Amino acid sequence: MSNNNRKITIARGVGYGLVDLMGGGAFTIIGAFLLFFYTTFAGLTPIEGASIIAIARVVDAVASLFIGSISDNFYKTKLGKLFGRRRFFLLIGAPLMADYVLLWVTGRSYVFYLVTYLLFEIIAAMVLIPWETLPAEMTKDFNDRTKLSASRMFISATGTFLATFVPGRLIAFFGEKSAQAYFINGLIFAIIYAICILISHRVTWERDLTPEMEEELLNGSQSKGLGEQIVGIIKVAGDYISTFKIKAFRKHLAIYICSFTAKDLFNSVFIYFCVFNLGVSSTTAANVLSLSIIGIPVTILGGFLMIKVGPSNLYKMSYSIMIVCILAFYGLYVGQLGTNLVLLFVIGTIYQVGRSLLEFTPWNVFPFIPDVDEMVTRQRREGLYAAVMTFTRKSSVAIATFIIGVVLEESGFVKGQATQSPQVVATIAGLLTVGCIVLLGIALVCAVTFKLNKRTHGILVDEVERLKNNGAKQDVTPETKAIVENLTGYKYENVWKENVV
Repeated sequence: MSNNNRKITIARGVGYGLVDLMGGGAFTIIGAFLLFFYTTFAGLTPIEGASIIAIARVVDAVASLFIGSISDNFYKTKLGKLFGRRRFFLLIGAPLMADYVLLWVTGRSYVFYLVTYLLFEIIAAMVLIPWETLPAEMTKDFNDRTKLSASRMFISATGTFLATFVPGRLIAFFGEKSAQAYFINGLIFAIIYAICILISHRVTWERDLTPEMEEELLNGSQSKGLGEQIVGIIKVAGDYISTFKIKAFRKHLAIYICSFTAKDLFNSVFIYFCVFNLGVSSTTAANVLSLSIIGIPVTILGGFLMIKVGPSNLYKMSYSIMIVCILAFYGLYVGQLGTNLVLLFVIGTIYQVGRSLLEFTPWNVFPFIPDVDEMVTRQRREGLYAAVMTFTRKSSVAIATFIIGVVLEESGFVKGQATQSPQVVATIAGLLTVGCIVLLGIALVCAVTFKLNKRTHGILVDEVERLKNNGAKQDVTPETKAIVENLTGYKYENVWKENVV
């Protein structure tokens, strides 16, 4: 039976989505606990710990630009012909999850921690990027793709919850001053991630090769000369730069980067804030973060609100909730109410509602962006925009993480010490409040003027179809012209031309 005729079931969708238990879970654990582990148990300074995360993510950001292309062309290799251009990377990625355990051992050198974390970032990207293409490989049917994406979102939300709930239980069992809880946690999740990746490999498939691919394999691909390769690299770089000319994408990217960096900053600093500012245990901090379980029903609510109120209002709702909650956390510190666990958990629950909407919205807006680009370039460049988003996201996280480490160290943070100086405590509070609120504020300002929604997108798509059917540009309505210019950032006279890129 041809792969193109195989059935997509709910069970198969869940099997596919299991990889995001690693995608959604591993990096939640890393964001919430790794820097704290480095400075508390591994003997690293804040700058050393933060530099490891920053260096690895910068390297990974660059590597991610190439992994997709490697996967696209992997069918030309012997391994690709035997195991598939996408699923081969799942097969080798599963045993390589053992590297995740090495992140949580103690008594090693800076170089050891740098190499092990760098390897994990690259291994994860090597698994996730080819895996994310599988829905398009497995089916062309809208409903079947919806089954796959819905299953993935549910698994990801579950992974985020487990990534904060399980460490909290282990820390409570082994004790606040035991590094063993972190190692056992890494071991458990490394095994779970490997099993999930293997299950996903087992239940998924790739589309049949096209006649063009078959012919290319039959004839053999010819290597390009140095000059052609250089020209190709320059063209790819130009394509990446060209995405920033689209006004809607610039705003979307600013919203995405600022809001997600704020979320990462919160996760990185929150355990420090709970331990040193509020005077509660790291177990309690992990329990507050585990309230992310509320993200599962909020994701469903987000889908409804996306249609009813539009992404701009959803952004405003999300960021406003988070800003109010961050100020409330700061109020607990100022009012010396940190040990009031009822207030702490109430605020934490409401915060997770905002965080869930923050994570849900950008990638639901993203599919509309290539339609705006098509109005300008007359091309479909979804992969290009996804690569730019991934690259900028990973780069910004790397920079932010390093800055956190520098600020903590400059404030006088002493690694492994149970209490810190008043200056350090004040710095931690400032990072959590001022840092997060400024980033969310920038995202909120951009969201207020973000005009891409269901209505404007529909008008833009209709105009693209009209022009495709040889409609005259001078027949455009004033409203359509204004919407096109607002979304693209181009004068209407300069869109829908040949060779715009």
